[in-house]
Amino acid sequence: MKNNQTSVPIITHSFASKEIRPGDTWKVYIRGEDPEGDLKNIICTVSQAGRGPYPLCYVRIPGSQRMELSGFLYLPTAGSQGLDFTNLALQVEIQDRAGNISRPVSFPLAFNPRAEQENPPLGVFREDEVGPIPIFLDPGASAP
Repeated sequence: MKNNQTSVPIITHSFASKEIRPGDTWKVYIRGEDPEGDLKNIICTVSQAGRGPYPLCYVRIPGSQRMELSGFLYLPTAGSQGLDFTNLALQVEIQDRAGNISRPVSFPLAFNPRAEQENPPLGVFREDEVGPIPIFLDPGASAP
């Protein structure tokens, strides 16, 4: 018989570039695990300076990664104009089928026309697409 402790998913590694050019696709790398092998969702919370939070969004974890997650979420910004010098913050948590949620990890992002997106450290993450961050950025909301 199991003890009464439930296993909680853990984000073991995370990485995202702190700056990108407007129009680029931002890649957010996550590596996590669940001892019971029942990872279900990635929960994303995006806040934008001058606008506040966007609605909470969920990205379903592929069946092949239910025990061990390694790959990237992505936020396309090609359709959004006027993002120069906009700042965002993304918080990510992973959730299992029982509703247990990992500790959050946070990523700041600044849009800079001269930025070069950084690559993740070699050998830490798989280059597997987990899914898009399903929000459409509102560039007009940023405070100058």
